[in-house]
Amino acid sequence: MTNIILCGGSGTRLWPISRTLMPKQFVKLFDDKSLFQLTVERNSKVCDNNFIVSNTEQYFLALDQLEEMNNYQFSILNSQFLLEPVGRNTAPAIALACMALDKDEIVLITPSDHLIKNEIEYSNVLQRAKELAQQDNLVTFGITPTFPETGFGYIEANGLDVKAFHEKPDFDRATSYLEAGNYYWNSGMFMFRAGVFLEELQKYSPEIYKASLSALSNSTKENLIRIRHEDMINIPEDSIDYAVMEKSSKVKVVPSNINWSDVGSFDALAEELPNDENNNLIISDRRVETIDINDCIIIDSGDALLISKKGSSQKVKEIVAKLKGEKSELPNIHLTGHRPWGTYTILEDSNGYKIKRIVVKPGKRLSLQKHFHRNEHWIVVSGCATVTVEDNTFILNPNESTYIKAGQLHRLQNQGKLPLIIIEAQVSEYTGEDDIVRIDDDFTRN
Repeated sequence: MTNIILCGGSGTRLWPISRTLMPKQFVKLFDDKSLFQLTVERNSKVCDNNFIVSNTEQYFLALDQLEEMNNYQFSILNSQFLLEPVGRNTAPAIALACMALDKDEIVLITPSDHLIKNEIEYSNVLQRAKELAQQDNLVTFGITPTFPETGFGYIEANGLDVKAFHEKPDFDRATSYLEAGNYYWNSGMFMFRAGVFLEELQKYSPEIYKASLSALSNSTKENLIRIRHEDMINIPEDSIDYAVMEKSSKVKVVPSNINWSDVGSFDALAEELPNDENNNLIISDRRVETIDINDCIIIDSGDALLISKKGSSQKVKEIVAKLKGEKSELPNIHLTGHRPWGTYTILEDSNGYKIKRIVVKPGKRLSLQKHFHRNEHWIVVSGCATVTVEDNTFILNPNESTYIKAGQLHRLQNQGKLPLIIIEAQVSEYTGEDDIVRIDDDFTRN
């Protein structure tokens, strides 16, 4: 059995700890583990392989976090990646993954950002689902509801048969669903044979099937499958629910009382993390004290501070929309940005200059690049830097520095066995991250 892990989504309702370039599935919130790592750990107990669908930025985050795991060898050797240049929702993502697998392979489809705490019951649920999938059914997992949630879609069931899928209801309708007893929260998890799903997709959404097949045929066929941008945008955008599950007669539901959460808001997160004595959820790297404040959510990420009453945290997405309208970078990236070669942390950003702390992993190098606007000063703090400026390559040791003029081709490399740490001072009227032209890149970035 193969676990297809869907890594799309930016988790805007958990801003500011979740950003486009560090979405919630990769944020380490649970005993220094991310939801992605917990997903891999949980499903590696029942699945033989991982098939991870992500975009390019998330690919390197996933690789880094797989490397940190105790079962690293299993996670890497048994993992295949498919990179989408642009998201087209879950139906194309699942279709592309299934097309790359044997048609008889049973696949477990899971988001990468869900929390499941009752793993014993989860194992039992998966076994029941596998038996149904082996009978050529499309299996969905219905979470037994515990309150009238208005933020989830619902599955109406008659035993194991699915009668209907329902959109997110208002409170009164959600209450009636809860009282009826045959309605479940739609978990977004599925299990079926790859070939059975593709047959139903071809039957009910032939445009998605045809375009996905064409896109895969034009892609690389190695352990890392890259879909071309021009092929991906030609695939109609749709969810697996709309494209197949709501139309097929082969759909079954397995009731799942597995202590599940999609951790889709700070209110949901507050149920999983410790609260202070006044029932406040506080996430911050510094000491935060409150006076006469109760039932609040306080999130301090260094570059942004969010304060919300509990029960109102779903409105965070409105703040994110406002920031995007202002063309702010706050929805996209933290002060620390993760790159395939390491990380950079913005120490200060002011008019005319920006100061960064750059950490380069052993054996890694940045792209050969140039900037139109900014001049850069590099000071080595620890490690040994191999620096290329135009046709000149030289070594910098700790407490040594160099200067790179705007327009000069340059590259930073760590040929050592320890992390390389430098301080970079950028001087210019414009120091935006988009002022970069990559000439050569080990990670095939534009």
